[in-house]
Amino acid sequence: MAERSSGPDLDAWLAPFLAAMGRKTRRTWAPLYLRGLLGPGDRKSLQPMAARLGLSGHDQLQHFIASPAWDDSPLWTELAHSADRLVGGSDACLVIDDTALPKKGTRSVGVARQYCGALGKKANCQSLVSLTLARGEVPVPVALHLFLPEEWVADPKRCERAGVPEAAVVPQSKGEIALAELDRLRAEGVRFGVVLADAGYGCSAVFRHGLDARGLTWAVGIAKNQKVYDPGVRLEEPGGRARRPVPDQEPREAEAVLAALPWRRVTWRQGTKGALAARFAMARVRVGDGPIWGNNRHLPGEEVWLVGEWRTSGER
Repeated sequence: MAERSSGPDLDAWLAPFLAAMGRKTRRTWAPLYLRGLLGPGDRKSLQPMAARLGLSGHDQLQHFIASPAWDDSPLWTELAHSADRLVGGSDACLVIDDTALPKKGTRSVGVARQYCGALGKKANCQSLVSLTLARGEVPVPVALHLFLPEEWVADPKRCERAGVPEAAVVPQSKGEIALAELDRLRAEGVRFGVVLADAGYGCSAVFRHGLDARGLTWAVGIAKNQKVYDPGVRLEEPGGRARRPVPDQEPREAEAVLAALPWRRVTWRQGTKGALAARFAMARVRVGDGPIWGNNRHLPGEEVWLVGEWRTSGER
């Protein structure tokens, strides 16, 4: 993106955010720093950015970046409102996902050996929970929250050295972070019709129940071995020493249920390399995510649609 051509549009987009930043020095240096990040050049450290921006040195940029922490909540509020004006509505989707930043050192806040989507494997990285509001083919990021791994939460001194606020040093799963950010966006009036998430979130029964409790329509990925019941499953009175009703059928793995169904080819749009299509199958089931009743088996939960996708690559 050429800096010269993006200037007016970028200035218009930034105007309400700069107004919410308070101090004049922040309003002066924030757009310069942003242009340095968006502009040409692979090196995004302060010295090369300052040189490309025509500054005599990088000291003032350094002071802007290293200034004491300040309240950024007005910026998140403005972002929520701007995103809603652009793409919000009943036909919009709120997409929940991870954003991973590979790291080599150990001092960056939250860095740990964990799954890194950018590399497709476990690696040393920071992991952030991201929420994106999208309608049609237009996505607008609306939330980004750093996940603090257990090893960090268990080491308050390490957190203090890294500048983590004491109030933020609490154990919190990614699903809990996502639901908290979702609640914040709803409180700001952000409109969407459905919540989407991959299996990293969808495999959590607590996360799915959280979406249900909020009365939301959702579609999430699950593991292929997720246990499910037929929708007509009944709970029978226990016999012997059993203390609670038990299902009248054994649960099955989601993959096995889908394998027995007819699959239908669906084409949804044209891509750059041809039609985007896959085969789909679907069935009503009750997810085995209720209380445990024996041999680590769960009672049936709510009735939902189980949808399988079989891509042209053979991936299911």
